[in-house]
Amino acid sequence: MSTRSAFAGFRFPPEVIVVAARWYLHYGLSYRDVEELLLERGVEVDHVTVFRWVQRFTPLLADAAGFCRHAPGDRWFVDETYVKVSGVWRYVYRAIDQHGQVIDVLVSARRDAAAARRFFRRPLTTLKVTPTEVVTDAAHVYPAVLDELIPSAWHHVEQYANNPIEADHSQLKHRLRSMRGLRTDRTAQTIIAGHAFVQNLRHGHYELGLDAPRGLRVAAAFTELAAAI
Repeated sequence: MSTRSAFAGFRFPPEVIVVAARWYLHYGLSYRDVEELLLERGVEVDHVTVFRWVQRFTPLLADAAGFCRHAPGDRWFVDETYVKVSGVWRYVYRAIDQHGQVIDVLVSARRDAAAARRFFRRPLTTLKVTPTEVVTDAAHVYPAVLDELIPSAWHHVEQYANNPIEADHSQLKHRLRSMRGLRTDRTAQTIIAGHAFVQNLRHGHYELGLDAPRGLRVAAAFTELAAAI
């Protein structure tokens, strides 16, 4: 997709839109914070428009980066955490590998076999990687789902074995604290997936922005990706 087609219909230049999305996903900012920061730079835009940019372009940027993403490792740590969406608790399935790469995220209204199956199927299909070991908590739904989808993997359940993913949840929780609530499951999925995407960029799990200083890696990556969408 060309830059012109992706940004068609938007009166602001692509550079402004991508910077606004990056600021929101990368830092502990609200949409109103981004609105004020843009105004300081002479760009007058409503916070609702910033929200629309984030929802529209976050999936496009992540998709454009797919070709240069590092393959996940073969040891997956899987767990669920919780977030409130429009005042109702939702489950967030998350997985990281042994290198700290976030493999995928899924917002779900239920914690059941169907949700677990949906969570595993997407990375298995899109990333074309099959783990040799999957570490989970003792949730009863996992054994049957893993036997069905990844029968060759060792399913590891042991106290403290899942500490890496439980600790990783804290990064997401820290980011969500500055937000003024998540309104729908769809917007929650986009934002939480976007947070995982930026986290992976920052930690060097993509062949993007690697020539830039570490503190500028995400900015350089977004600049490269803006030209690709």
